[in-house]
Amino acid sequence: MHGKVYKRNYFLLYMQVKLLHDLVEEMAGENTGRIVDILFGKKDVNEFSIAKKMELTINQVRNILYKLSADGLVSFIRKKDKRKGWYIYYWTLKTEKCLVKLEGSLVKKIEGFRGILGSRETRRFYTCPSCGIEVGEEKALEHGFSCEECAEIYELSDNSPAIRETKFRISRTQKNLELIQGELVTIREKEAKRRARINKKLDKEEAERKALMKIARAAARKKVAEAKAKLEGKTLAVKKKVKKTVKKVKGKVAAKKKVVKKTVKKVKGKVVKKVAAKKKIVKKVAKKIVKKKISLAGRLKKKISGKR
Repeated sequence: MHGKVYKRNYFLLYMQVKLLHDLVEEMAGENTGRIVDILFGKKDVNEFSIAKKMELTINQVRNILYKLSADGLVSFIRKKDKRKGWYIYYWTLKTEKCLVKLEGSLVKKIEGFRGILGSRETRRFYTCPSCGIEVGEEKALEHGFSCEECAEIYELSDNSPAIRETKFRISRTQKNLELIQGELVTIREKEAKRRARINKKLDKEEAERKALMKIARAAARKKVAEAKAKLEGKTLAVKKKVKKTVKKVKGKVAAKKKVVKKTVKKVKGKVVKKVAAKKKIVKKVAKKIVKKKISLAGRLKKKISGKR
């Protein structure tokens, strides 16, 4: 069972390489398909190594690779040679894009073969027995069914062999197309799985990052709360001290007020006493003055009465 699977896989691989080989030769010219054998299944192949294996100059190899690169079939990276100082290019065959290009090429070939088959099944063709030139009925009619090269009379061609050959080509190309399409499905499934794994890993890393951020934020909030609590504790202590100080100051102020009140009362009492004493003295003086005035008035009256 394993041997059959291995043989099938080997055959599929061989067919892919062969078809890509033909595609590259269609695009870049004869004897260029060998580059597929060198690059297929490998990554970052040195261009000097490719030139050596293909027995071509580095410029010839670069021309081939540039043609393939224009259609996106190969990619490259460049690295600077530390010893020589110039840049060396490393090339990779982009398998999926090559197969997509090949798929399009096979579809066009099938369409072309179907056009030929339809023409063979619906039209008649004539062949010159001497030259072997084959023409359609319209052209044969234009020249009176005689060859324009040698004037031989055209003979009606049998379309059966051409129809069989065209059908065989369609069938073979269709199989190749199915093979390529199947391989594309496999590659895309693998790529989808790879991306899913990468996305899963990224999602996991993102979840871990978010969890760490959450923990960090919680720790930061805790620190802020602790600092705030400490600050509030200090504030309360300060407030208590301030209240005590205010109470002491109020007590002292109240005591001072009492002392001042007592002093004011004493001063008021002394002032009242002094005023009262002064009033008494003033009254006594006034009485004396009144008495003196009265005595003077009496004397004056006496003097006046004596003179009379």
